[in-house]
Amino acid sequence: MGIVFAPLGLVLVFTAAITPQWREGRARLGTAAPGLLLRSGVKSHGTGVRPGSAEALLLRRSDGLWESCLQVEHLELKQCWPVAGPYQKDSRVRLAQGLVLTSLFLCGTGIVLACIGVRCWTDIPLRGVAATGGLLVVMSGLLSLTALGVYTHNLDKLGVAASNQGINNPRFPHLSLHAAGSLYFGWLGSCLQMLGGGALLFSFKQPRCSICPSCPGQHAHPACRSCPEFTKKSDTDEYEVSC
Repeated sequence: MGIVFAPLGLVLVFTAAITPQWREGRARLGTAAPGLLLRSGVKSHGTGVRPGSAEALLLRRSDGLWESCLQVEHLELKQCWPVAGPYQKDSRVRLAQGLVLTSLFLCGTGIVLACIGVRCWTDIPLRGVAATGGLLVVMSGLLSLTALGVYTHNLDKLGVAASNQGINNPRFPHLSLHAAGSLYFGWLGSCLQMLGGGALLFSFKQPRCSICPSCPGQHAHPACRSCPEFTKKSDTDEYEVSC
């Protein structure tokens, strides 16, 4: 469970981190010439709008941790750029960036330790190493959950109060921002990290094994080679099968 859920959570959190859909807002521009958008910095990628036409346009703005995008829906007019200005300088955005990066590093390190500790190719795992990897994965899940919580709680306030350029320009209407798809990827990935890391933490607990009849103080499992009953046991087991 830990070996499967931890990498899956890492992939989902990484996907959330690099995609620019942490928050999203839409607004209808009313009847406006398409040249207005082009003069405002949005570059056309594709067919665009017919020259000289005027029609109602639906503008969509999306922000991520490292990238923002502006798009005119139903048209191939879209531009993305690295986050800048008040949004980039917002302490809560910078905190979320740092927490997510730390979470990804800890989760990757934890998965490596877990794979070394589990040692599927041998009979005896390194339980302490596997459990330590699980602890790092749990910590990474907590960090990513904290980053998502801070961002979601302040979603409509990030970089908005002091912004005097870009989307808050008087020529554009105010956008009502809400949570977007990347946040849900992040929540799911963080929960999977917590589950996977928690499963690996059970490696700290030693399993109960049968007691060696000749040596009551020793356990008859592969790690106790000194048990006479174990050392004399044949490599071939006999089973009685009745039909």
